[in-house]
Amino acid sequence: MGDSPIDRLVAGVGRRLNMVFKDREEFDLTSGDIPRPLFYLSLPIVITNLLQTAYNLVDTIWLGQYSETALAAIGMAFPLVFFLISLGLGISIAGSILVAQNIGADDEDQAEFAASQTVTFAIVASLLLGAFGYLNVGTLLDLIGGPENVVAGATGYLQIISLGMIFMFAFFVFMSLMRGYGDTITPMLVMFVTVVVNMILDPFLIFGWWVFPELGINGAAYATIFSRALATVIGMTIMFRGNRGVQIHLSEMWPDLSYLRKILRVGVPASIENTGNSIAVVLMLTIVTPFGETVIAAYTVGVRMFSVIFLPAIAVGRGVETMAGQNIGAREQERAGRATNFAAKAMFGVLAAVGVLTWLGAPNIVAIFSDDPEVVEIGRLFLRYVAPTFGFTGIFHAYKGGFRGAGKTLTAAAISISMLGLVRLPVAYFASGEMGYEGIWLAFAVSNVAGAAIAFAWYMRGTWRDAALTDDTPDVGPAPEADPEPATDD
Repeated sequence: MGDSPIDRLVAGVGRRLNMVFKDREEFDLTSGDIPRPLFYLSLPIVITNLLQTAYNLVDTIWLGQYSETALAAIGMAFPLVFFLISLGLGISIAGSILVAQNIGADDEDQAEFAASQTVTFAIVASLLLGAFGYLNVGTLLDLIGGPENVVAGATGYLQIISLGMIFMFAFFVFMSLMRGYGDTITPMLVMFVTVVVNMILDPFLIFGWWVFPELGINGAAYATIFSRALATVIGMTIMFRGNRGVQIHLSEMWPDLSYLRKILRVGVPASIENTGNSIAVVLMLTIVTPFGETVIAAYTVGVRMFSVIFLPAIAVGRGVETMAGQNIGAREQERAGRATNFAAKAMFGVLAAVGVLTWLGAPNIVAIFSDDPEVVEIGRLFLRYVAPTFGFTGIFHAYKGGFRGAGKTLTAAAISISMLGLVRLPVAYFASGEMGYEGIWLAFAVSNVAGAAIAFAWYMRGTWRDAALTDDTPDVGPAPEADPEPATDD
């Protein structure tokens, strides 16, 4: 059982990492101090997210070298990929929360049943959304508009990604379920292997090196899908074996409609949040595209850089989600609140410092992605508008993680959609009419501050504490004990 190459890879690297993260496995997320376990839980998520972002950054760098059109096309395609994934991503988020709360309540049988059911429904969702995406790529791109050659490149990329949607979903589910259990190292190791494969394949398929045909932007899509497929095989093997993190069982994967209701109860608001965010990103593109290919390219570079810079905040938010979820399951609401507040303060300080460095180095950062002087200048302005507000993004993600861990996914959705739909988009639309594309950059800064204020004010209301997680009688799964269920939103 432990003799396969996958087991040897994970076990060997895991042993070395555990020497770095000394005594990490002895940390109990529901007792003791807060900073150290949150750090050890979140740091591998930072690295995992950094590696995941490397998919997009490597694509951006190589396609930027290939042509400005290809760079603009990937910038147009990515929000639609995010949109398709977001429609079903709530399933994996629900799985993570349910696993975390059941582990906190010391009910491992229910945690394993939740994980098994999550995988089943995620596969079904990925097949449906992949088919929808493939058949409706043209319609979706027509909503955005843009230069004909850019749209053509984005169309091919999106069709290939849609056909491989099952692999995109499966790895997200693997990461979420392992994180809910409290294992953030294993997903990091698997991600590392697949990113290396993607980095190697990209230039061969984009430029047609060696025996490979020159595929341009389509080559980047094929490299991503192959890498995700490899990650899926490794991740599912680990979960079926169950020797690291949560275990899934084939016998528990037959669809249970009563448990589907539970997953939907938590997951639908999370899907609404992610879908609303992705729609907002697409609508933002409709404001950006009239300014032309150069502004689109600069916007693409800026957004990709933010995806890297905000990784610590997103990762700590996910760490808070797990820590709060396990503490809520253990009926330690006060400790969940302390963890969330600590994370918000720490991330404000870290990202404020990063904002200073980004403001100072803005032109050099943009120049990594493009040697076009006009793209560099426009991108420099984008980074300098937004950099002073980086710290507020840390606050925003920390409190969102606290809401999610408590099962308040509808609250998290409302905050996120308010920040994007009620602040960023209207400001971008009206300000760009007066200031040109700089009005769009201003909208990012204003919405970052507003999002932090909304999240903090809502968290201070304290309604997330209303969870009564272990009072439910069992209604699903093989375990005879009480089945903890996350609280719903007010």
